[in-house]
Amino acid sequence: MLLWVPWALLALLLPTLLAPGEARHGGGLPAQNSSRPALLRLSDHLLADYKKGVRPVRDWRKPTTVSIDVIVYAILNVDEKNQVLTTYIWYRQFWADEFLQWNPEDFDNITKLSIPTDSIWVPDILINEFVDVGKSPYIPYVYVRHDGEVQNYKPLQVVTACSLDIYNFPFDVQNCSLTFTSWLHTIQDINISLLRLPETVKSDRSVFMNQGEWELLGVLTQFQEFSIESSHHYAEMKFYVVIRRRPLFYAVSLLLPSIFLMVMDIVGFYLPPDSGERVSFKITLLLGYSVFLIIVSDTLPATAIGTPLIGKTLSWGRARCGRGTGPPLPLPPVCVPHSHPAPGCTGVYFIVCMALLVISLAETILIVRLVHKQDLQRPVPAWLRHLVLERIALLLCLGEQSASRRPPATSQAAKMDDCSDMGNHCSHLAGPQDLEKTPRGRGSPPPPPREASLAMRGLLQELTSIRHFLEKRDESREVARDWLRVGSLLDRLLFRIYLLAVLAYSVTLVTLWSIWQYS
Repeated sequence: MLLWVPWALLALLLPTLLAPGEARHGGGLPAQNSSRPALLRLSDHLLADYKKGVRPVRDWRKPTTVSIDVIVYAILNVDEKNQVLTTYIWYRQFWADEFLQWNPEDFDNITKLSIPTDSIWVPDILINEFVDVGKSPYIPYVYVRHDGEVQNYKPLQVVTACSLDIYNFPFDVQNCSLTFTSWLHTIQDINISLLRLPETVKSDRSVFMNQGEWELLGVLTQFQEFSIESSHHYAEMKFYVVIRRRPLFYAVSLLLPSIFLMVMDIVGFYLPPDSGERVSFKITLLLGYSVFLIIVSDTLPATAIGTPLIGKTLSWGRARCGRGTGPPLPLPPVCVPHSHPAPGCTGVYFIVCMALLVISLAETILIVRLVHKQDLQRPVPAWLRHLVLERIALLLCLGEQSASRRPPATSQAAKMDDCSDMGNHCSHLAGPQDLEKTPRGRGSPPPPPREASLAMRGLLQELTSIRHFLEKRDESREVARDWLRVGSLLDRLLFRIYLLAVLAYSVTLVTLWSIWQYS
């Protein structure tokens, strides 16, 4: 009976002896797990069996929707010659990864985790207009939320091709598109949507550097589906970056000097038309304008199909003005050059100004040639005298100009007859044989001696020559006055025509630039 006592004591002590050991063995794993950081445990949990080469969906029929967003930070460069736009943007894209989900309560309530981009699947979305790899910083991480949403934030320096129309320079508005699409996956695999509302994207200038040459008018968005083959459809999202050039610098450095030279050319018309200084003055202006064009030639933008309105050459191909290829949203009109440019011809603003200077110089040369005094200058033709001194004078509201009246031909003939008669009389008096044959009356004075007759004959010939010289000089002066009067009237007429042409050209340019700037 005493044998059962030890067994009873062993049964009572055994649970007490085994309890600490079980407690130590049972609590070893939780103590070991709680010693590791929750981020490491979560990262190992997510990437343990993750396959980044497979699209992260459980049902392959379900497309992966990628939501994208673009914020323009700066316009770095607009290369009109190569038709390239360089921008700096903040790019964001979100998508759902069904293999990157967890319960926050199991991992210390962690709801967001940053993991390396190279460790997960990333959609192959790129910009179709890419022409060069920009100097964009590399961002090696993405954010992953507990519900599987992946957030990829990265800044991009985008170098894209853009159809730049610079005809309205420096009041031009450019519309360049950034087309985001999947290069390989069709819309059945990857679909694209807009992360924010289109109105919010359009008016967002919160981070734009607004101190440069270009002003951001807005960013318009448009989604469309296109197909290369009938069975392959792709989704794409277009962002239209609409920018406008600030014209103040170009107006001061290009337009004002040209305007000043044209004003000086107009003032030069007030120099006397018979003065040779006007020709040298206008030649100096033309030379100065040529040097000015050489200096500013590097400042003007140029393209292979045309140049701006104030440029050097212009293609006469008809411009197709509209809203580019933009969406049906409010957008400033953009002129797109014709796809088949016509042969170029000399051009619009600067060349027209130079042409006006050349025309002014030619007019000055013509007037100086008309009023220039010559020894054998012909009289003003009757038709020209009637046209200029009567018709043009009335047109210019100057009244009919009275032409100088030279002695008529009959009076000149009478003078010549008198001179011939006087010469005959002198020769008659000078004849010695006639003097001898002349009967002498009573009381008549004796004839002069022969030497006195010869002296009188020479004196009369000298007086006749002087009179002929003075008459010829007066006639030349009258002819010169007539040509001066004709030249002055023609100079006034041509000056007014030239002034009207300059004013009409200036008003046209100012009107066009005002329409382009405030359209």
